[in-house]
Amino acid sequence: MAEIKASDVKALRDRTGAGMMDCKKALQESEGDMDKAIEILRVKGQAKAAKRGEREAAEGIVTSYVHSTQKIGVLVEINCETDFVARNDDFQEFAREIAVQIAATGPQYVSEDEIPEDVKQAELRVYEEQAADKPENVRGKIAEGKLRKWMEEVVLLKQPHVNLDKYDGKTIEELRVELSGTTGENVVIRRFARFAVGA
Repeated sequence: MAEIKASDVKALRDRTGAGMMDCKKALQESEGDMDKAIEILRVKGQAKAAKRGEREAAEGIVTSYVHSTQKIGVLVEINCETDFVARNDDFQEFAREIAVQIAATGPQYVSEDEIPEDVKQAELRVYEEQAADKPENVRGKIAEGKLRKWMEEVVLLKQPHVNLDKYDGKTIEELRVELSGTTGENVVIRRFARFAVGA
């Protein structure tokens, strides 16, 4: 059974609004997988913020970033629930940091949910073939591990922020949850577009 950290329980509570014990049980049931834990809470009807959902995150900002070489540019939309939070310095700084992240890492999706199932399965097949020379009992685990690593590269929320020193290696999702906690609002990275000269 995965060891459940108090910080993970708090992060899940901030995201869902569910009770601490419910969050802990969901994380134990999902073996520490945050997305699965949210799904468990949704199924049980305990995720208040999930019900409130995206319809309330209708305010926000669009931020742009152009790299100093002027060869890469990004537009990103970050949503929240009120115009008051959208004008908040922390919210605007978060949006700028997300734009810089996208410019630096070139993710393809905001969240894992956006990856089409056929794309995910195609990647998994490649990793299974790469592990074909390994003992049969570990092939599946190797392929799953490589798929998780690939998702960390292509999914924005799973990426550690590129400024490792400033953010202690926290992922974009962890930073989003922190901001959601400090603002008391549902913060959503809605969409982005990354432009690179010649690409």
